[in-house]
Amino acid sequence: MPGGAPRQPGRRGRFPRGPRPEAVPLLVGRACTLVGLLDIAAGVFPRFRHSRVHTLAEVLPGALGPFAAALSLSAGMLLLLLAHALKRGKRRAWRAAVALLPLGALAQFAYRHSLLGAVISLALLAVLLRHRDRFAALPDPRSRWKALANFVLMGAGSLALGLVVVSAHPSTLVGNPSMAERIAHVLYGLFGLDGPVQYQGSTSRTVACLLGALGLLTAVTTLYLALRPEHPAARLTEEDEARLRALLEKHGGRDSLGHFALRRDKAVVFSPSGKAAVTYRVVSGVMLASGDPIGDVEAWPGAIERFMDVARAHSWTPAVMGCSETGGEVWTRETGLDALELGDEAVVDVADFSLAGRAMRNVRQMVRRIERAGYTTRVRRVRDLGEAELDRVRRAAEDWRGTDTERGFSMALGRVGDPADGGCLIATAHLPDAAPGPYGDLRAVLHFVPWGPDGVSLDLMRRDRTADPGLNELLIVAALQAAPKFGIARVSLNFAVFRSALARGERIGAGPVLRAWRGLLVFLSRWFQIESLYRFNAKFRPRWEPRFVVYRGSGDLPRISLAALQAEGFLSLPRPVPRPLRRRTTPARPCAHTTTDTTARAA
Repeated sequence: MPGGAPRQPGRRGRFPRGPRPEAVPLLVGRACTLVGLLDIAAGVFPRFRHSRVHTLAEVLPGALGPFAAALSLSAGMLLLLLAHALKRGKRRAWRAAVALLPLGALAQFAYRHSLLGAVISLALLAVLLRHRDRFAALPDPRSRWKALANFVLMGAGSLALGLVVVSAHPSTLVGNPSMAERIAHVLYGLFGLDGPVQYQGSTSRTVACLLGALGLLTAVTTLYLALRPEHPAARLTEEDEARLRALLEKHGGRDSLGHFALRRDKAVVFSPSGKAAVTYRVVSGVMLASGDPIGDVEAWPGAIERFMDVARAHSWTPAVMGCSETGGEVWTRETGLDALELGDEAVVDVADFSLAGRAMRNVRQMVRRIERAGYTTRVRRVRDLGEAELDRVRRAAEDWRGTDTERGFSMALGRVGDPADGGCLIATAHLPDAAPGPYGDLRAVLHFVPWGPDGVSLDLMRRDRTADPGLNELLIVAALQAAPKFGIARVSLNFAVFRSALARGERIGAGPVLRAWRGLLVFLSRWFQIESLYRFNAKFRPRWEPRFVVYRGSGDLPRISLAALQAEGFLSLPRPVPRPLRRRTTPARPCAHTTTDTTARAA
């Protein structure tokens, strides 16, 4: 412009800025999936015979074509495996992708003579190099049992893809082999052997190389996962546990779930001052905390900041299960995360509890009926039980669990009778006049953990399945009536998921949306006991304290839900160690998403 006048900004003067830096890993992961599929397709399907550059193959060694096809297929499979890790910004996935992309481009050009496929691969390589600073996340905890999962999944995928390879050259097939013969050919080919299917010309060599590459890829990845050093998930050390107990001694009365932070399969981060801490477990890439931070509220932001720093360093998805309203406010204020009401916790004030009145008629009648049947109760601190009786209680609680899978995370301690937990409360039901069972006259157990100096929080309910229904009500009433002599003023019972929706949905005037939501919850209660535990809790006329889940975005909720189901024991991954040889603990606070047969029968 004359006179050097500044150029006004406009559409023509602007250059495309590209994606936001934080969105680069997600876009690269998707692009990696696309390139991997292109590499697989380039290796599996026959090359075009009318390509202008096809004459190059005529002067090159005869094995180059099959070798290039196998290389393209292998690179594509590995890129598909790396795509998810690239979405999470993992550094090791970035290094592997940088090595694989040029190999895939070279293989595509050598076998398919595809200039477009090679250009796409190299373009993605350029993006990876340009944004390498966005891929700095540290590795996840890992163990060698993942090698078994890799072998099963890769083996199934190789078999399926091998059938595509065998059938992708119909014009050169000799005869019409059956499906059984094709499967046998794939299985032989994965081990580098000749199968029953025959081809004309050089196709047989190409198919053999592709199947051999699939078998080799399955073997190599499985061996790598089996032989690489283990990086197990962090565990609570003795020093960490001592520091947490000191914080709970001062501030444990603030949150009823505080004592569950002492589960030894959790890790912990402390605030810089050491006055607050957040405990968590990493499940399927989700950094899952439970309850409120431990310690001084003024120091919570420091612990939360450390928690978020660890999540960013590993590219984990941060989430909090079951925090209180105060905890939810601090989490959302300090991190910008969102909060969603998950349900309500039933808390009974001991001073207000009584069996008198019409509202308590059902509980009163059930308790009296059980007492007339000859059952007695005892409520004691763990430190007041002898070792022999504690061992009997442990074995009974394990035997009465009702499921093969240990359940509990956010509201379960994971052990009974540990010497360090002498302040826990145990309520037991006995039937002295009956024939002794495998655990003597013991018929039911309730275990409570401390909630500050004047409260307890229910950890587990277990009872003999052959005993009379109503023992859980009997033991809860016994614990509430015995609470004053232990200095206990409040008792936290079960946690009811979406309790408010169930309560509002059955009232007169509830709208169609609320009624439909309640109907869905009632339907899901067939498997997760949502309604039955709400009804069971409501018998004791508690006050309801809301609990929340804190999450980053609505897109993370499905993943967080799956991680929570894994942590609580509803979704379990296969273990290479047989069940009788594994050391088992006894976590089972029966919350609305924790199935316990004893609670179901009592409710």
